[in-house]
Amino acid sequence: MTTEHTNLNLPKPTNMTRYHNRPAFFLAWSAILLLSGSLFAQEPFADMLGPYKTGPVAKGGLIEVPYILWGGDVATFLANGDLKTKPASIFQKSGLDIQLVNGDDFVGQVRNYIQGKSPFLRGTMHMIGLAGEVLGADPKTKPVIIMQLSWSAGDHIVGRKAIRNLNDLKGKKIACQQGGPHVGLLYDSLDAAKLTKSDVTIVWTKDITGPGGPAEAFRKDPTIDACCVITPDMMGLCTGLTEIGTGAEGTVTGAHVVNSTAQMSRSIADVYAVRRDWYDANKDWVKKFVAGQLKATENLVAMRRSFSETKKLSKDYEQILALSQRIFGKETIPSLEEDAHGLLLDCSFVGLTGQMAFFLDKGNLSGFTGKMGEAIDLAKSWGYAKGRNGFDPNDFDYKAIAKLADIEYAELKSSEKFDKNTAESTELFLGDNLDANTIVSFTIGFEPDQKDFSADRYGSDFSRALREASKFGNARVIIRGHSDPTKTLLDLIKSGIAKGVIQQNGTAGNYRYFMSGKPLDLNRTKEVMELIKGGAFGGGNPDPSVTMQAALNLSKSRADNVFTELQLYAKREGMNIDLSQIVPVGAGVMEPVIPKPKNLEEAKENMRVEFRIVKVNPESLAPSDFNF
Repeated sequence: MTTEHTNLNLPKPTNMTRYHNRPAFFLAWSAILLLSGSLFAQEPFADMLGPYKTGPVAKGGLIEVPYILWGGDVATFLANGDLKTKPASIFQKSGLDIQLVNGDDFVGQVRNYIQGKSPFLRGTMHMIGLAGEVLGADPKTKPVIIMQLSWSAGDHIVGRKAIRNLNDLKGKKIACQQGGPHVGLLYDSLDAAKLTKSDVTIVWTKDITGPGGPAEAFRKDPTIDACCVITPDMMGLCTGLTEIGTGAEGTVTGAHVVNSTAQMSRSIADVYAVRRDWYDANKDWVKKFVAGQLKATENLVAMRRSFSETKKLSKDYEQILALSQRIFGKETIPSLEEDAHGLLLDCSFVGLTGQMAFFLDKGNLSGFTGKMGEAIDLAKSWGYAKGRNGFDPNDFDYKAIAKLADIEYAELKSSEKFDKNTAESTELFLGDNLDANTIVSFTIGFEPDQKDFSADRYGSDFSRALREASKFGNARVIIRGHSDPTKTLLDLIKSGIAKGVIQQNGTAGNYRYFMSGKPLDLNRTKEVMELIKGGAFGGGNPDPSVTMQAALNLSKSRADNVFTELQLYAKREGMNIDLSQIVPVGAGVMEPVIPKPKNLEEAKENMRVEFRIVKVNPESLAPSDFNF
């Protein structure tokens, strides 16, 4: 693995799709520092932090709580009424006295946290994981994750034309800002394709956007194959999630979105954490804080929904948008109805039910345990930590939290995210659009005539498929069965010769075939199968159309069997899955790895079941205010 530049500045990305024509927005982002300093090799987080001394948090009085430039923090502004707790605000009514402070310098956050200036940390699970070794060095400062605010839905990996999906990143050069939220996105994306840091060359950039960001490096250096970017930069490179850059108006020819948190919706989790010693001594205070946040979130989402539906700005919504504009700055949030509202539109709040799913649902593969494991793996494998230091979940009674917040409580229950009434066309799963919509794929092989797919043999494959399904919460998982075309080709030749429409020349092992005086290339699978479908060999004995249909039925049966075994495996392992997300289909003989196998070993390469993570139309998702 090669690193070509490693200056370290870590701004938190925005998901606002409306700002791609606003240079001031880019400059504002590039000025924000989550981690400060510069590197020429990967340093442990402890080295970035420098010398420090652990100190106690002062008892009583005003509590400092950091915020970052992100839509989820607007709920905090609403709960507090302003940077300083305002009379009649949600927090003030709960007896809390809070001073909100800018926390975009994450190293500074960690230093204040350890020294006792603030008991709070505000960041992503990945970011807290990067600092985990430092934070967990003393039991008093071990983080307790007290709540999740939201999931990111607007961070992207943009690639050039040759990068069709995440599998194509192997051996490629990728621009990414050092140490920020996109490190987690890149880690998750590589992991989905079973790639590691050593499989790619990372071009570390100083900033997340602007002149020192990945998008600009991608524009200027044609040897950079992909870049990790925020939505405004993505829009500038290719104009949209499903668009391809043309070279016009600053776009890059062939640039397109390879992966996005719009589909990988369970990658970047925004959270609040507090010190273990302070949590144990102030649990009632913490509960009031979480309850106030949840109440403010519910109110904010209702305001947001009302404005989206009516296009009328209520007084309360106007006030909170104006407050966020004042705190974040007019250079970053130039307007209320477009920019401030847009910041919130692209924030996937999780609400009370999301808290319960994240912390309590042991079968949630993207819950606390899963995300903490990913954060620790990233920190250790990428050189931010030498050991494995985790953090603790809260131990709240959420029924009591709901009562404290004066919001409705409901037990967790399974639900289907994908709306069956607006199911996608089968062309998405079988047609020409499949490759363009594929984010990542992997296959499992099987023996001739194999019908059973036991967990004993395929358990690791099933586990991988289920983990990726959870992480790519807004994408479909397609299980595609494939058959070998050898028997279909053999019956085509036999039938064609018997009917006199195929002529055979040469000797065994070196035959050549002709139809109507023109060569018939059996390696051109699509053309050959179209001949069969057209009825050129119908009624023959054997009939290749019957053989081809039987192969299609067999491939569908295999996909169905894998789906069944996948469900049984998930149930046995205690993994929650959304069955509406997974679709088994049969591809038959249409997509062989080796079109005309020469032996059984080559034929077995065609006998496979393929898992594909596939982009879908957002309209196929069941609507929800809280994207949990």
